[in-house]
Amino acid sequence: MRIIGIDPGTATTGFGVIEAVGGNYKFIDAGVITTKPDISMPERLSQIYTDLTQLVNEVKPEAAAIELLFFGNNVTTAITVGQARGVALLVLHNYGLPIAEYNPMQIKVAITGYGAAKKPQIQEMVKMLLKLPQIPKPDDAADALAIAITHANSFGRNNEH
Repeated sequence: MRIIGIDPGTATTGFGVIEAVGGNYKFIDAGVITTKPDISMPERLSQIYTDLTQLVNEVKPEAAAIELLFFGNNVTTAITVGQARGVALLVLHNYGLPIAEYNPMQIKVAITGYGAAKKPQIQEMVKMLLKLPQIPKPDDAADALAIAITHANSFGRNNEH
């Protein structure tokens, strides 16, 4: 099954695409959609929509996974990330993809077996699980791959809609 993982953000939205067969994972693609800080929020969201639509057309995923928002104090950041997340959900829904959502703790446990894992540990496990020569860059792409792997590990058990 081809899975796209999305790590949403308005400046940078990470994506990672894997092929999952049984317990084996194959790297397909990863990268980021970036927007310029000097354009308006509607323009940024439109760019995310357009670029993500094009990406989904190209990679043809069969399922999608996206990170749930988890923010402590910065409400402004949460709102802007939430807007980018909403655009990503819209694109995925428009393609009829089943969408699963995972919080950071679920991703850490699925990838490392440890809920308090740090980013370098997660990135190293992504590299190992996908048999890559190096850790995917930038971090948002590696995070999106971790989200896709989390979904591959959780078929049928989580909140798909």
